Amino acid sequence: MKFGTSGLRGLSVDLKGHASALYATAFGKYLLGTGRAKAGDAILIGRDFRDSSPEISGNCADALAVLGFRIFDCGNVPTPALALYGLESNAACLMVTGSHIPADRNGIKFYRPDGEIDKSDEAAITALAAEIERNGEMVVQAPAKTEDHEAACLQLFFERNATLLPQGALSGLKIGVYQHSTVARDLLVDVLAHYGAEITALGRSESFIPVDTEAVSDETITLMKRWVSEHRFDAIVSTDGDGDRPLVADETGTPLRGDLLGLVAANFLGAGTVVTPVTSNSGIEAAGSFAVRRTRVGSPFVIAGMEEAVAAGEDHVMGFEANGGLLTATVFDINGRGVRALPTRDCFIPMLAILSLAAIRRQPLSAVAASYHLPFAAADRLENFPLETSAALMEHLRASEENLSAFLQPIGEVATKSDIDGLRVTLRDGGIIHFRPSGNAPEMRCYTEAGSEAAALELLDTGLNRITDWAGAR
Repeated sequence: MKFGTSGLRGLSVDLKGHASALYATAFGKYLLGTGRAKAGDAILIGRDFRDSSPEISGNCADALAVLGFRIFDCGNVPTPALALYGLESNAACLMVTGSHIPADRNGIKFYRPDGEIDKSDEAAITALAAEIERNGEMVVQAPAKTEDHEAACLQLFFERNATLLPQGALSGLKIGVYQHSTVARDLLVDVLAHYGAEITALGRSESFIPVDTEAVSDETITLMKRWVSEHRFDAIVSTDGDGDRPLVADETGTPLRGDLLGLVAANFLGAGTVVTPVTSNSGIEAAGSFAVRRTRVGSPFVIAGMEEAVAAGEDHVMGFEANGGLLTATVFDINGRGVRALPTRDCFIPMLAILSLAAIRRQPLSAVAASYHLPFAAADRLENFPLETSAALMEHLRASEENLSAFLQPIGEVATKSDIDGLRVTLRDGGIIHFRPSGNAPEMRCYTEAGSEAAALELLDTGLNRITDWAGAR
């Protein structure tokens, strides 16, 4: 188990029992030791629909109760809903979720009373957990008395999203909601219907389905294309497992890129500064009137970038990731109302921003997307790719210019490169290829940009094949 780009992650069987209780204990002691909480304070716990999540959240609740915390059980709620409720309650939170990764894995996201933990918090919690283990200290669990706060948590989040657009803003739109196993599945229906859209719920599942909004599977795309053909939808929307990453498909069933959704949301909000990882489309800088700060991949880095912007006196500061998850660091005036900062990934504002834009323009989503004239981009991943192999590949590519040139010889010649997160190479023909090991799972990711969709996909396919060939030869 380790902290990745978003929270603690590990195999579900390893997280159950002692491990989750250990990290919850370390988190609780960290809160108490730093004065961010005291005995008797509430801690909120939410979870996704994975089979392992109830047991892991129970382990966390039992361990935190022993430290003297009151446990508010928020049930199956989206991560941004839990984070918002925590901010409003001035309470720390734990969200038990593996987000989009397979069901045999899970994780825990931690929130201080003032928001998502950062990398220094992660290091301190990890060190406390190691110290507890090293000292042979008992991690005590006792059945926790919990208070049910699920309805209150969901209502607060609904109210936030029910005032972002004018009444009837989505009237005339026919939208499918792919519900699968996301904890946002019912809220999506309620919020979109609230604005007058005609909603059809699709594909609800009691078994967990890992939907990755940044690398949408062929199976998911096939489903969406069939549904738009059958129902004549203007859009299909969905989210990942914990409801913090948006998935929006146009009237053809083709998914829109997450960084495009983030860009549309930035314009919708009237952002002054946008913080986004290096993996987001290279055309973002030229697509708005805002300043852009680039970071490594992961919400902690985006949050740190937003905090730096605020400290520098910048206003209307927001961020988004290439998966479309939106974060805000300052209050924004939306639809005549001040909406508080929510510095954790949220999927609702990006969805509402692009759907309302399509309604205002009376254009199909494909036309709205094309109007931004971003470079064509593609992304995918190799699953079950050993961590040691991805580390060896990155070490090999960074070792010398000769190694990198030889690896890219079937692809193109190197013009420039960036080592901010993974290895991002601009080719002499203007294409971009970016190799990056996942921070959350044993996966190797590849991102590409080119002058046409076909060229971006061809570059992606060639890049993934080069990774596979190198790993096989090794």
